[in-house]
Amino acid sequence: MRFDVVTLFAELFSPFIRAGVTRRAFESALVDVHFSNPRDFTTGNYRRVDDRPFGGGPGMVMMAEPLAKAVAHIRAMRNDNAPVILFSPIGKRLDHSAVRHWAGSSGAILICGRYEGLDQRFIDTHVDIQISLGDFVLSGGEIPAMAFLDAVARLQPGVLSDSDSYRFDSFNEGLGGLLDCPHFTRPEVWEGRAVPAVLMSGNHGQIGRWRRNQSLSLTADHRPDLLATAGATGLSDADGQNALTGKI
Repeated sequence: MRFDVVTLFAELFSPFIRAGVTRRAFESALVDVHFSNPRDFTTGNYRRVDDRPFGGGPGMVMMAEPLAKAVAHIRAMRNDNAPVILFSPIGKRLDHSAVRHWAGSSGAILICGRYEGLDQRFIDTHVDIQISLGDFVLSGGEIPAMAFLDAVARLQPGVLSDSDSYRFDSFNEGLGGLLDCPHFTRPEVWEGRAVPAVLMSGNHGQIGRWRRNQSLSLTADHRPDLLATAGATGLSDADGQNALTGKI
């Protein structure tokens, strides 16, 4: 798959695509990432990509023309109808279902806005999908783009050392869409706090039930909305009821 990122600050991505486990996806071009700078599609000595907003107000607005030319150049290089994604506060919040969709796609064109935003005419003409990370504002779309690419990359075959690893992350199908359970490692006792005895028992059936109950309990406490939307199994059995009532 190929993702083209339209950004004024491609250098922000350099350490991201060269570090951590997901670098395997980028280095092998399993997730092929290219960058385009709107300044390369401007004229004049100042290579301007922004100007003051009509009607007044603070800040600057990214101009439509450089962005449109960047997208046209990318489309000519790709020779496909890749959707254009804009990271924006009005977009639908990114979730695991959307990540799974994009992880199985052929890619997209990602627009990283800056300043007060983009000329609405570019959005109306060229943007197909708007995505948000949450109800807060960042300085630009680069961080959301990195989060998006990281989530997509780690779902690719061979990226994680254990091919089943991501299936048991929070929100994934291995957990029925619930939050993941707590995890522990050595030493067995740390600052007077011991690892739960069930995890030391060697009884995989009990360990599995404990982890399931912990996932249910954490989800009920912190994200009760997921209990309904995930369609989680086991909510009506004894283990599920114990988890919801705190009887772990």
